[in-house]
Amino acid sequence: MTPLNVSLIVRQVSSIAELSRDAWNSLVDDDYPFLRHEFLHALEASGAATPETGWTTCHLGLWQAETLVGVMPCYLKTHSSGEYVFDWAWADAWERAGGRYYPKALTAIPFTPAPGPRLSLAPHIPIDSAMKTVAASWERGGLSSWHLLFAEEAEVDAWQRARPNLISRDGVQFQWQDAGFGDFDGFLATMTSRRRKEIRRERRRVAEQGIRLERLTGDEIDHQALEHFYRCYQITYLERGRQGYLNFAFFQHLLENMAENLVLVRAYLDRRPIAAALCLQGNRTLYGRYWGSEVMADCLHFEACYYQGIEHCLNNGLTCFDPGTQGEHKLTRGFAPRKLRSLHYIADARLEAGVARFCEEERRHLEAYRQQARQALPFRDDQRSRDKP
Repeated sequence: MTPLNVSLIVRQVSSIAELSRDAWNSLVDDDYPFLRHEFLHALEASGAATPETGWTTCHLGLWQAETLVGVMPCYLKTHSSGEYVFDWAWADAWERAGGRYYPKALTAIPFTPAPGPRLSLAPHIPIDSAMKTVAASWERGGLSSWHLLFAEEAEVDAWQRARPNLISRDGVQFQWQDAGFGDFDGFLATMTSRRRKEIRRERRRVAEQGIRLERLTGDEIDHQALEHFYRCYQITYLERGRQGYLNFAFFQHLLENMAENLVLVRAYLDRRPIAAALCLQGNRTLYGRYWGSEVMADCLHFEACYYQGIEHCLNNGLTCFDPGTQGEHKLTRGFAPRKLRSLHYIADARLEAGVARFCEEERRHLEAYRQQARQALPFRDDQRSRDKP
């Protein structure tokens, strides 16, 4: 092991391929597939996250002598698309005032609003020292700002200890947590009678339309199944008038290099596949990410994207299901609101003051919303205490 008194050095790389896959992955939490070397490489190799699309890689490696002891994804952005924590108004206000907002620095996983670790360290590295070293590197960079998105709460707290000047911005997502339900019927048993009946009716309605579903994992997912999923994925985006952020090469790379992390839900009508939802899984958590359908069918989205995921968790010992962003409709299906925080370094004091005021006002509204959302959860009164705010 490298001696503890060897100072930390930050080095920036322009491609994840410049760092050893094994060295990078040895530092990454097994429950969070999006920080794996293979996932980040898929984004670059497929062309989804490149300078041409506004994502210039500048990942940070922390080194002690010749040993990689910390990693953090980072990008220079020339826009704010694909982030899901929206700062368009900040950029517009600053540029109207004569400032230059872009390029900005961003620590996040492109197109992936899934909370998880951002700075990953070897066990012997003090987190506060590492964060101060990293922060100094971007504070010297002459950029307008740095943004930390969808980090875990403990990491957000550590960043605020290391750099108290960072502005905190609140957000809300919805997650399902296993509370010892046992199986899907056990999960439903914790709900009010009305909501239990409604979920059973929704699942029954899918079957009444002649639709059946299956879940495929790992090597069970073949090229043909992936092609059908991708066609559905693009159909759903085209209905909104645009192409999906991710191309087929990206998903093919995942299948070839991370098949053990993939869960594909397929829906069939008369033996013909008609819809698909692709999830990624860690060793504790299922992450619902991508969905598409060739047909309009009652309740199919709820079944493929929520109920199948809950069943998969219960059948495979996963304790958390993160189904993706947005959607109060998740509440009545047992997904509780979770508070999230992003952090923002703003170089100019004038813009920093305006952003801080905005975030404080937004925080009050979001806290009220989160408390109201909790009241909409479908659980019986004697079960509500199981879900922590």
